[in-house]
Amino acid sequence: MYNILVVDDEPLICKGLSSVLASSGIDISAIHMAHNGYEALDVLRTDDIDLLVTDIQMGTMNGIELMQQAKLIKPWVQTIIISAHETFHYAQMAIRLGAKDYLIKPLNNEQFLDSVRNVLLKLHKPEPAEQEELIAGMQEHFHMDELNPQSVDWLNQLVSSQPSLKVQDIVRILKEKHGIRLEGPYFSMIRIRLNLADRNRELSKTDERLLRYAALNIVNELFDEHWNNTAFYASEREINIILQWNETLYGDTASSGIMNELDMIGRSLHFNIQKFLGITSVIGISQILKGIEFIDVLHDQVIKALSCNDRHKDHYVFYYGDFNWNQYSQRPTEEEFTAQTSLIVEKAMEYINQNFAQKGLTLHEVAQNNHVSPNYLSYLFKKETGYNLWEYVVKLRMEESKRLLLHTDMRRYEISEKVGYESPEHFSKIFKKYYGMSPSELKK
Repeated sequence: MYNILVVDDEPLICKGLSSVLASSGIDISAIHMAHNGYEALDVLRTDDIDLLVTDIQMGTMNGIELMQQAKLIKPWVQTIIISAHETFHYAQMAIRLGAKDYLIKPLNNEQFLDSVRNVLLKLHKPEPAEQEELIAGMQEHFHMDELNPQSVDWLNQLVSSQPSLKVQDIVRILKEKHGIRLEGPYFSMIRIRLNLADRNRELSKTDERLLRYAALNIVNELFDEHWNNTAFYASEREINIILQWNETLYGDTASSGIMNELDMIGRSLHFNIQKFLGITSVIGISQILKGIEFIDVLHDQVIKALSCNDRHKDHYVFYYGDFNWNQYSQRPTEEEFTAQTSLIVEKAMEYINQNFAQKGLTLHEVAQNNHVSPNYLSYLFKKETGYNLWEYVVKLRMEESKRLLLHTDMRRYEISEKVGYESPEHFSKIFKKYYGMSPSELKK
């Protein structure tokens, strides 16, 4: 059964879409409603949402911004955008962020439901037996779709710290003989390490190759035509991905946060490889550098990023920039690694303590202030404090609102405003969920 979140700043549209979904016969567990982006984020943080249906033009946070924040919280949440206007720029941004459909108001009920059904149909998670059939079914076609070994060799030469030819010569060979164009000028890398030991049975070499091939197909499916990428095998259990942007694309997407998008992609890769193949993976993400001559530096960065898994065995997506590698001439010790981790969490708590009542406070803002990725900060915060980061924000807001209720004459709407909520109704909903009673009940 599926959980759906409907977001629109017009309550009648929210209720109408929810009513259409409720009577559709689709296997829905719960339909949640929110009337602005910040309310929607609270639902996404506290509930297991499968599909987000959101209007694109809403007050202080539009649908694109909501989608970006939602993807930071849960990259696997699917999205359908609805809009009163056929705005090409919005549609382009929505599709790049992974929106599954872009529907124009007024909505046709059947068209809307067809879109919802198509999205939910693809959310099906294969059972273990189905996973085995999926791998077995690829075997007869494996030789047909295998990567060209020569291009793989040249690509691995390219990222090596000691290539057999000059980088520009290898780039020319890849272009002229294999049709692989690496023109950038902006580049980044992602490296995937597959943990084939997760499988419950002994794997033959053929099975291992098939799983690696299946993982490569997941990579290509996730990046699709909206990303200029080249994916290739780095070893028997590892896959490298080179990403590139020209000046125009880099400029268009830099403002929306390319690193956040890469972080989302990394988490989606881990999620989908586990979902469809039944194995975990570790993902290393490099910085973005200008110039193909720095490709070996990016390769070194993804390897260092992956090494963080040695210290954080229960975390799987690592960005090179999350750790201050330049501070150490050699591999950091356990004590140095722990000290840096504690400092990140300490600074995050300090920032939250000072800003928890700020309207529109987001995980992205806290992470940005700390110069780390939202994903890594969330993981460290939970590990160090025992609190989910947003649970900690809510805790501070609720404690302050309770104090104001009991010790001042402030009205509900004034307290709501004071502790950072967009509306008194949403504040009351969160308050009741936290304390088990409404603000007025507690006051009495």
